[in-house]
Amino acid sequence: MGNIRTASLVLSAVLLGAVLTSCDDGSKAAAEAAAKELSSGLSSLDVSHAALIGTDPGAAQSQLKSIVAGLGGLKPSVTAGQPTTANGTTTVPFDFSWDLSGREWKYTTTAEVAQSNGHWGVKWVPGLVAPGLQAGEVLKLRTTAPARGDILGANDAQLVTERPVKRVGIDKAKAPAAQLDSSARALASLVGVDPADYAKQVAASGPQAFVQAIVLRDTPDRTPTDEQIAAIPGAFALGDTLPLASTREFARAVLGTVGDATAEQIQKSNGELSAGDQTGQGGLEAQYDDQLRGKDGVTVLAGHPDGGSAASGTQPDQSRTLFTAPAQTGTPLRTTLDPKLQQLADDTLASVGPASAIVAIRPSDGSVLAAASGPGSNGYNTAMLGQYAPGSIFKTVDSLALFRQGATPDLKVQCTPTLTVDGKTFQNATGYPEDHLGTITLEDAYAHSCNTAFISQRDKVSQAQLQSAATSLGLAIDAPQLGTDAFMGSVPATAGTTEHAASMIGQGQILMSPLSAAVMAASVQKGGLVSPRLVLNTGESKPATPSASATPSASPSPAQANDKPITAAEAAPLQAMMRAVVTSGHAGFLLSVPGAPVGAKTGTAEFGSDNPPKTHAWIIGVHGDLSVAVFVDEGGLGATISGPLLTNFLTKASQ
Repeated sequence: MGNIRTASLVLSAVLLGAVLTSCDDGSKAAAEAAAKELSSGLSSLDVSHAALIGTDPGAAQSQLKSIVAGLGGLKPSVTAGQPTTANGTTTVPFDFSWDLSGREWKYTTTAEVAQSNGHWGVKWVPGLVAPGLQAGEVLKLRTTAPARGDILGANDAQLVTERPVKRVGIDKAKAPAAQLDSSARALASLVGVDPADYAKQVAASGPQAFVQAIVLRDTPDRTPTDEQIAAIPGAFALGDTLPLASTREFARAVLGTVGDATAEQIQKSNGELSAGDQTGQGGLEAQYDDQLRGKDGVTVLAGHPDGGSAASGTQPDQSRTLFTAPAQTGTPLRTTLDPKLQQLADDTLASVGPASAIVAIRPSDGSVLAAASGPGSNGYNTAMLGQYAPGSIFKTVDSLALFRQGATPDLKVQCTPTLTVDGKTFQNATGYPEDHLGTITLEDAYAHSCNTAFISQRDKVSQAQLQSAATSLGLAIDAPQLGTDAFMGSVPATAGTTEHAASMIGQGQILMSPLSAAVMAASVQKGGLVSPRLVLNTGESKPATPSASATPSASPSPAQANDKPITAAEAAPLQAMMRAVVTSGHAGFLLSVPGAPVGAKTGTAEFGSDNPPKTHAWIIGVHGDLSVAVFVDEGGLGATISGPLLTNFLTKASQ
């Protein structure tokens, strides 16, 4: 009995001691502090100052650096849990979370916390960093690029899709060292790149490198041919695919391109991009890159650094998978662009020297069918972002404002050679027909674009009423359905006497883009406010960024919406006046366009301080369910410069 009682007392004491140990607030707090310090070090991948036992912090840091070297600089988020004690051993869970190209890899490891020399610390073992990791093993990240989503046009036509290309360059392993310089220069000359620069690239690359000189579309009529390339020692044309439009010029300023990620893009990607990744460069490709690019497939392996390869003299690769997520194909971006009309717009502007644009819209639903910027725009999206004085096409706004004050197309107005307002003299465009001077109708003044006649009506409509009429036609208001950045025009609500007079002929502070001009014409043709739309499924969009190479000066922000859209009754006389521009005005050349009757309005806007001043050339046209704006910077008269471009576009669009 005595022995049993003694044993019971001993057991009770042991149990009580265990309870006291696990509940010692001071010990628990010290263990928590050591674990928290280590979790912070793991999150920053620096444990050199952590409270460790059994391993020197410097040695642990060296091990950690080796373990994560294959993860490309990624860092985890690590949180330490609450210490628990069982059987005399205290452990702490560490919750890890890694962001791997947008995929979350989460797991929990457990480490022992103990006291050594009066201090609490965490026992360092490789398995603390990743589940089951053994001494000498490291983590390796493998990524698989997803297929990029296409950019689609009307009826889901493939505007941008994977197309065959040839990567042309020098394979240094296949060329004699003595011939590398001459081969590099010969290849550069053949493909049209700088021979000296390319020769330097080849010389600076590794002995086994393939040094790319250019990427060519692999078309049947491609030059140079594979045979011409292969004739140069060490030169090769390697087959590949890239997301490309049908031609290099096709809607380039709107769509953008796809290319190797820049250093700036990689830095801003939060680990989603790395060197060599393909990503959008400008336009919709950049704005909707998250949607189009998809997500990389990622796999994390654990194993020895050499993988146990045969080359190392060890066993075959024994690496095991700790985490894997398959690649997710990018989501296609659907747009309203019509391949035929877009190509026609690009072709129409192909030989125009100055900056230029053609925008085509379907008035019935606002779909942007074409938005082309000519070669003189140097890659800038003149069609949608340009900011220019519209000149006489703005008389469409004047006319609507006058109609709202009781005027009709038959209103008698005075067209004089000149008109002076507060000391500033205005005159008609060069070549204005003398037989249309004097007392004429408002319709005739619109058809022949008499500046002085419209300026003479300035006291009948205020600047605020001009702004209201402009917003009624879709100018200077938001375009919420467009899906990308655009300048929709600027029409101030107040202006001084001469500024108001200049506004009547689309000068002064009035600014428009070719897109907004096409919207204005579309609203007239529809007999209701047209809101343009381009992108149909916006997905994960980012704010669009205009090209920095030609960003115009800032202008007032557009109003949010219009509370008095144009009505069918108001549009009817405007439609008749636009038709008169063709039948009796100076756009008679459009009578040759087959099909539905064409309505139009020309515009010439002076700018700059030259004498004589430079001019912007404009013309807007409507043809059935099609509205088109044509713009040429430094283009002379709208009728003589932009007019033939519109005639060509509408004629071929009808075929």
